[in-house]
Amino acid sequence: MRKAFISLFAAVAAIAASTGARAEDKVLTVYTYESFTGEWGPGAKVAEAFEKSCGCKVEYVSVADGVELLTRLKLEGASSKADIVLGLDTNLIAEAKATGFFVPHGVDLSAVKVPGGFSDADFVPYDYGHFAVVYDTQAMKEPPKSLKELVEGDPSQKIVIEDPRTSTPGLGLLLWVKSVYGEEAGAAWAKLKDRVLTVTPGWSEAYGLFTKGEAPMVLSYTTSPAYHMISENTDRYQAAPFSEGHYIQIEVAGITKSAKDPALARDFLSFVVGPQFQSIIPTTNWMMPVAEGQDALPEAFSKLVVPEKTFLMSSDEVAANRKAWIDEWISAMSGK
Repeated sequence: MRKAFISLFAAVAAIAASTGARAEDKVLTVYTYESFTGEWGPGAKVAEAFEKSCGCKVEYVSVADGVELLTRLKLEGASSKADIVLGLDTNLIAEAKATGFFVPHGVDLSAVKVPGGFSDADFVPYDYGHFAVVYDTQAMKEPPKSLKELVEGDPSQKIVIEDPRTSTPGLGLLLWVKSVYGEEAGAAWAKLKDRVLTVTPGWSEAYGLFTKGEAPMVLSYTTSPAYHMISENTDRYQAAPFSEGHYIQIEVAGITKSAKDPALARDFLSFVVGPQFQSIIPTTNWMMPVAEGQDALPEAFSKLVVPEKTFLMSSDEVAANRKAWIDEWISAMSGK
């Protein structure tokens, strides 16, 4: 009898060990950008919350910024280990689809609400924000009130911007300038270059230089001041409302064709538009949620700039012109 009990116990233990091993082997690889996985970003909280329900391990692979994500996928091709790509935006959707790397998500987006609406078979939105010039009120008493004032203002009052070749904010500024100036965008950049302290590969580097006092302005988001109000209890850093309007960024995530477990990847995207993920985003990624969260937005969010006009080009238009517009930017910024 004792032998039988021991044998039964051993069998149960073996099954449990096997099941545990399989759970540990169940890994979801998410490609994203560095500020998402950084110390103060949402990455750790998102992983912890999803892992409680998925019986899996979330592993992140991060690059400097969103545009670089697409570049990396193109380089890796079919050998990419990404199951999920999180950090592209609507400006890159057409180009991302053209790679053939993404598959339909099959996620219910009926609860999603973003300015102008959103509907796409391959990509799920997870947050949004309007680009803005954020300024230091202690270093700058009269910030620009328009893109025109930014372009034509005092060259001694510098701004840090991001590179449109690697960064989604950098690309956003490029499209913002193009939306306002059209055919005169090159001339606008030629004027603005004297105000640019430096061009960084991604948002994190740019914002870090700004908060260290290297420049009184940085290209960021209307939501950025909420971080300082909530985490640092200061109104020192503010977003300048621009009379022409602001360009919007809607960040998205998608499932790759090479996903090891498509069902798990789909579960993650469903989680992304759910209340738990959406509650994490505002005070970690410092962007607006695309759906209702478990908690109301902090009061600081009611104090943020609300643009009177929103710019957003179609992803097809961006895909068709991105290279030419970046070449125009390079030419203007280099003085050629």
